[in-house]
Parts: sequence; C-alpha cells; structure tokens
Amino acid sequence: MKGEKIHWKIVWVLTILLFISAIASAQSLGTSTEGSTAITLRENNSDPSELFDSLFFSTPIIHRLGVEIRPGYILPTNPYFKGENSTSQPVRSSFSTHLKYSFRFFPNTLADKIYAKPYQGIGLVAYNLSHSQELGTPFVFYLFQGAQISQINPKLSLNYEWNFGLSLGWKPYNRETNPGNTVIGSKANAYINTNFYFSWLLSERLNFDTGLSITHFSNGNTKFPNAGLNTLALKAGVLYSFARKSEPQIRPSDLFIPTFKRHISYDLVMFGSWRRTGVDFLDAQVASPVAYPVMGFCFAPMYNFGYKLRLGVSLDGFYDGSANVYTQDYIAGTEQEFFKPPLDEQLALGISGRAEYVMPYFTVGLGVGKSFLYSKGDLKAFYQIIALKTEITRNSFVHIGYSIKDFHMPNFLMIGLGFRFNNQYPSFYRK
Repeated sequence: MKGEKIHWKIVWVLTILLFISAIASAQSLGTSTEGSTAITLRENNSDPSELFDSLFFSTPIIHRLGVEIRPGYILPTNPYFKGENSTSQPVRSSFSTHLKYSFRFFPNTLADKIYAKPYQGIGLVAYNLSHSQELGTPFVFYLFQGAQISQINPKLSLNYEWNFGLSLGWKPYNRETNPGNTVIGSKANAYINTNFYFSWLLSERLNFDTGLSITHFSNGNTKFPNAGLNTLALKAGVLYSFARKSEPQIRPSDLFIPTFKRHISYDLVMFGSWRRTGVDFLDAQVASPVAYPVMGFCFAPMYNFGYKLRLGVSLDGFYDGSANVYTQDYIAGTEQEFFKPPLDEQLALGISGRAEYVMPYFTVGLGVGKSFLYSKGDLKAFYQIIALKTEITRNSFVHIGYSIKDFHMPNFLMIGLGFRFNNQYPSFYRK
C-alpha cells in the first residue's frame, strides 16, 4: 500500500508539471482582429500526400519521423525494487527504444502560432528492464503530443511532451508460476510519460533532441498487485521532417490572430470501468476476490477563457460496486465470503473544480473535488481526477481518466464518451 501511495504522488506531480509547462508555453498573440489572413495552396496538386492532407486538415502539415533512446533508472518506490525479490538485488535499470511518427502544422499558420508549434503522433517502444525474468519485456503503443515552452535562439528551443498508451508483454504476479513479482498484477498496463527536452535544429529537416523523461506504469487498480513501476530517464533522439515541395510562404507579419469569443460550454461525460479493492478484516486488508463494476457521469459547465484554457465546476455522480464491501470471520479451510451492501451505500454525488489545457485534438484536464451526498464509509472522499479527452468529432470525445483519493490513494479508471454542448470554440486544424 505504501508503494501505491508513493507512485500516485509521483503521477500527480508529473501531471502538475506537465500542466504548468503547457500553460507556460502560451505565446503572446499580438493584436486581435475580427478576421484572419487566408492561406492559399496550389489548386493543381500532384503530390498524393498533399491530396491526403487537404482532405482531413484545414491547415497544411509537415510529416515527421523520429528515433529515440531513453536509458533510465527505476525509482525504488516499493521494497521489491530495493532488493526484496528472488535475487535479493536492487532492480534499478531500464532502457527503451522509441520509433515515432508525428505531424506538425506549417510555421506561421494560425494553429502553429496559437498553440506554440504543437505536434502530435503515435509511437512504438520496446523496453528492456533489469530483472526481466520476473517483470517481462514490455512493449508499448502510445499517443503523444508536445509543444514549445521557449525559443531560446533561432536553432534551440525548450519543449515538453506527454505520452499515453498501452503496454503489453509483462509477466504478472502468479502464486504458482511467478510468485516473486509482487508489483505487477496484469499483462497489460497503462503507460504515462512526461518529458522536457531541448531541440537543436541541425539542418532544415533534421533535429537533435535531448532531455529528461518521467514514466509511470499501472493497471489502474483493475488487478492486484498494483504497486506500479516508475522510471526517471535521459532521452536522446533525432527527428527528420519530410518537407513538401509546395510549402506555403507565410510571413508572421501577414498573420492576424482572431479575437477569441469567450463563452460557456457544457461537457457531459459518461464512463465505466472495473476495479479491485482491499477489504478491512481484523485490522488488515484482504484483497477482494473479484473485480467490481464502476459507473458514473460528470456534467461540467466550462468557461472558455481563451484558445488554451477552460475553467469550470463539475457535478460528479458515481456508482462504485466495491464501496463498503465487507467480509466476516470464517472457518479456516473454507472460502472467505465477501458481502455487498445495499445500493444506496454504493452511490455518491460530488462536486469538483476543473481546469483544462486545450490543444489540437487533445485536452488535458485536472479536477479536485469532494463528495457531498453519500451514505457512509468508502464514499466519503476528497478526490482528484486526471483526464485526457481525445476528439472524435467537433462536439464529441473519448474520455480516459483516473480518480485518486487524497492525492495518493488509487481509486478507479474513468473510461467513456463525452459530448460538448454550446461549443463555440474555433478550429484551425481540422475540416
């Protein structure tokens, strides 16, 4: 349990750092006007990639391919990593190799200027962990997005990037075949990463990137054990940009940022998941034998302050099938029974303050709230929510979030769909 508290503190700090750095990357937008400069491309387009891009993007883009290595140190957040394992040796090292495809908007377009040179893409990574005979050799598929924090000089910039994905290839705990692994309980785990790095422009199409990377692996409390694994790593890589022949020529002086129309939009999210829990028994906790369902909704009026920031308040409703589950004394040699309370003891309403950092295609959100209507026990909570919203259409999105208690206790996943009403947010990057 102590290890779980430590690793969720790390995740919370990691997310706060990402949020602060993202806000810090906001640039002055200059004088606002009622219109914007039109960007014209050639009508006769013989390049197939340009034809494809014009179908899906309202802003011209640059395709990029990158390779990275990340030698890392496994943080000793659990006794297992300190040496309480089958070899009695500390588990310290990790090494990962990344292959990444991304695209960014052309320089001096509206999307490029408003969002501080953003880019987004997909990545594939292979991990080599010390003690792999018990932990496995995971590989990861992930989404990522980044942007510039500061342009230090014409050829050097400071940037941030987040990664979020699914890792496979773990060797989970098994009482008979893998009893030594007391930290990873599932074959598939979430992958969460934040990195901050310097990017050097070596040539017109080639960049060299180097910086620091923080990574967290967890199954979201869906299986036990869930102590998680955290790494601190260096990163180094090269990035090649496939510039197109018909690159638009746009001067910064020709570009005017439209006035942002402040307004209130309304987000409705419906989510569900499952979770395992520990049940109090004789001054200790016993792992629940089954996974319990979790369902809920969030309804949040959000004030849109500008292109990058939304603030609001959310009404949060929860059904937690593991809440207030209890067990009783039993005869040794028989199966211990677990009992569910009445439905009203597994329902709760809460209210939370929300802040969202808005970027093309993705929105990163934080929430801090408290239950105000509940029966008793487990549902009395001061809770926090970390969420990623990924656009499906202009007014709908996939919601992937996680709820924790008191900034350190794992709670449950929040996987679902969301809909946005009264959405007056302008879009400069999609059809």
